[in-house]
Amino acid sequence: MAADNGGHINFVGQEKHVGHDIDSVYDEEEVIKTKESDFKHKQKFKGWTLMWLSYQATGVIYGDIGTSPLYVYSSTFSSDPSHDDLLGALSLIIWALTLIVTVKYVCIVLFADDEGEGGTFAMYNLISRYCNISKLDPKTKSMVKMERYLTNELRPSSRGFRDVLEHSSFIHGLLKVLAVFGVSLIVADGVLTPAQSILGAIQGIEVVSSSLTYHTVIGISCATLVLLFAVQPLGITKISAAWAPIVIIWLLFNFCFGVYNLAKHDWTVLKAFSPYFAGVWFVRNGTEGWKQLGGVLLAFTGVEALFADLGAFSRAAVQISWVFLTYPCLLMAYIGQAAYISDIPSAYANPFFLTVPPGTFWPSLVISILAAIVASQATITATFQLLSQVMNSSYFPHISMTYTSKKFHGQVYIPVANWLLMIGTIIVTAVYKNTTSLGNAYGVCVILVTFITTFMIALVALIVWRIHWLLVFAVWLPIVTLDGLFLTAAMTKVPNGAWSTLMLAVILSGIFVLWRYGKEKQWSAEGRDRSDLTTIVLKAKDGEWKLAPEMGGRQLTHIKGISIFFDKAGSMVPTVYEEFLRKFEARAEVEVFLHFRGLIIPHVPDEEKFSVARTSLPNCYRMIVRHGYNDVVVTENLGDLVYSELRKYIVQSWAQNEPAIADLSSGAEPSTANSAGTSADDRKVAKRLEVLDQAYAAQTVYIVGKEQLRLLRTTNNIFKWTILNVFLWIRDNTRAKVASMKIPVEKLVEVGFVKEM
Repeated sequence: MAADNGGHINFVGQEKHVGHDIDSVYDEEEVIKTKESDFKHKQKFKGWTLMWLSYQATGVIYGDIGTSPLYVYSSTFSSDPSHDDLLGALSLIIWALTLIVTVKYVCIVLFADDEGEGGTFAMYNLISRYCNISKLDPKTKSMVKMERYLTNELRPSSRGFRDVLEHSSFIHGLLKVLAVFGVSLIVADGVLTPAQSILGAIQGIEVVSSSLTYHTVIGISCATLVLLFAVQPLGITKISAAWAPIVIIWLLFNFCFGVYNLAKHDWTVLKAFSPYFAGVWFVRNGTEGWKQLGGVLLAFTGVEALFADLGAFSRAAVQISWVFLTYPCLLMAYIGQAAYISDIPSAYANPFFLTVPPGTFWPSLVISILAAIVASQATITATFQLLSQVMNSSYFPHISMTYTSKKFHGQVYIPVANWLLMIGTIIVTAVYKNTTSLGNAYGVCVILVTFITTFMIALVALIVWRIHWLLVFAVWLPIVTLDGLFLTAAMTKVPNGAWSTLMLAVILSGIFVLWRYGKEKQWSAEGRDRSDLTTIVLKAKDGEWKLAPEMGGRQLTHIKGISIFFDKAGSMVPTVYEEFLRKFEARAEVEVFLHFRGLIIPHVPDEEKFSVARTSLPNCYRMIVRHGYNDVVVTENLGDLVYSELRKYIVQSWAQNEPAIADLSSGAEPSTANSAGTSADDRKVAKRLEVLDQAYAAQTVYIVGKEQLRLLRTTNNIFKWTILNVFLWIRDNTRAKVASMKIPVEKLVEVGFVKEM
C-alpha cells in the first residue's frame, strides 16, 4: 500500500517483506500492564484550596435546601397552628435536618463515594467493585480497580450478604434498576426545581407590586430560566464563585433574623429540640399529622444534591460548608420563624417576609429573589455529574461533555443536557402556571432518592466497610423508619401532580436500562470468535505469511508503509485487523494496534502517555495512548508520533545491544565491524529499525472499523427484538462519525463488518 503523487492509497502486490530473513518465528507476546495512574483516584485538597472549594460548594449545593425557609411552614399548615402543633412541626424540622441531612448524609453517606463521585449510581459502582455483579465494558475494563475481599477477610454475615447478592440475578437487576432510578429521579427533579424556585421568586415580587399579571410572571420566569441555563457553559467554578455570595448572604440573613425573633418573641420554642414534641405531634394529629409531613419534607429538599454533586467538589468541602454555615443558619431560621409564629400564628402563611425585622424588608426581598433564582443550580449541576457517571459506565450513549476546570477534575458541563433541561423547565413553568401546582409534584423525587440511598448504604456498610450487621441494623432502622414516614406522606401527592415527575423518571430509567442491555449484548457479540494472532496468521515453509485455513488459507500480499489499526478494547486481536486480513488478504510492513485511553485528568505527562509492546507477529505492535480531557491526540501528525514512539521502544527494548542500535538510531548505516560482531538479537533489532524507517518513508495509513450490528430473529423473542431495535436506532444516531477524526482523509480506510446479536 503506497501513496501516489496525489496522496491516495495504492495496493502493491507481492512485495518482499524486508524482515523475513530475520523474523523467521513468532515473537513472544508482551502485555501492557495497567498503570496505577490509569485508575480513577479521588482528589484530595487542603488548606486554602479546600476553603475555596467549600466556598464554591456553598454557592452550588445549598441554594435549594437553603431557600426552604421561604415556604416550609406555609406548606405544612393550612390554618393558624396551635402552640403544641408549632412545637411539633419545629421538632420534626430540627430532627429531619439533624438525622437525615447531618447524620445520614454528611456523616455516613458522603463516605460511600466511588473515588470521589457521589449519588446512587456511584454507590452501585462502588458495590460492583467489591462484588462480582456487573459486566464491564471491554474498552474500560482495565481501568476499573476491582477490590473484592477474600472470603476469609469478611465477617460471616457480610460474606452471606455478598454471596446472596452475587448469585441472585434478580437482585443484580433490582440493584441496577434502583441505581439508575435514583439518577433518573434527580434528573427529573432537575426539570422541576428551576421552574419551582424561579417561578416562586418572580411571584414573590407580587408582595410589593400586585399589578403584575399572570402573563408577566410567566414571561419573566421563562426569560430568567433562559438566562440561568445560558451561563452554564461558563463552568462550575465561575458560576459557583458568582452564586456563593448570594447564598452566603441569604443564609446569614436567616441566621440573624432567627436570633432576633427568638430573643424578641418566644424563646421557649427551643424545647422543640426534644424529640418528645415530634412524637406527640403524631399522637395528637394522627392521620392528618402524617399527611402534613409532606410540608415538613420541604425542609430538606435539595439533600440529594448534597451527595450527587460530590464529584464536583469533595467530601471535606461539603462537610465544612454544611456543618459550619448552612446547618446552624437553617436551624436558627426555622427556630426564629417558630418564635414569631408562636406570638402571631397567622404569620405561618408567609413565614419569611412577615418575620423579618423592621427596616430589612427590601434587602430581604432582593436577596430572597436572587437566592431562589440560583437555588436550582444544585440540581442542574447534579444532572451533569450523574449523566457523566452513567455515560462512563455505558448506561447512556456518549454525548459531548466538557470538563470545565483544570484544577478540579470532576466538574463537567453537558451541552445537550443543559438545553434539554432548559426546554423542559420552560414547558413545566408554562403548564403548571403557579408554585401551588408545582408544590404537589415537589419533594416526591427527593424522598424517593433518600429512601433508595438508605438501602444502598446498608449494603456498602456490610460489604465494603465490613461493619457488623447488628450495628448496621441499629443505625439503619431508625433512619429507614423516618424515611418511610416522609415517603408515604409524599406519595399522597402523586394523584395531584407528582405523577408527572415519577413518569419522567421511569422513562429515563427505561432508557438507561435499555441502553445498558443493548451494550451488554453488543459486547457478547463482539467477544464471540475472538482469535489469537498465531491462529489467524501462519508462516509457511517458504517464509511467506498466509491466512489460517478457516480464513481461506491464501498467501498474504505485502503492503508498503505503516498501517495503524484503531483498537477499541486495547487487548486481544482488534476486530478491524481480523476483518482487514479477511477482506484484503494483506499485511503491511509495520502494523500498529492503537488504543486511546482517556483519563479523568486535564493532561497526561509526556513520559506516561505512550506504552508500546510487541505482539506475536514480527513488526506488529500494540500501542496505548493515554490522554487527559484537555489533550488533543488525534491530529494530522498522529503517524509521526506513532513512528517516533515505536522507534524509541525498539531502541530502548534492546538498549544493551549498543553497537548495531546506536548507529541506526542516529540514522547512520551500521559499520561492517559492528555488524559482524553483533549477536542475532542485535541484527534483529537493527533490521526492525530498518523496516520501520523504510515503512515510515513509504506512507502511513489509518484503518478504522465500522461495525454494523444485525439482529437474529431465531435467538431473540419479539420483546428482546424490539428493545434491541430501539438500541440500534439510538446507537446509529449517536455514534461518532469517522469524518470527524482530525487525520488526513486520503490516508483513512474504513473497514465495515457485521456482528450478529
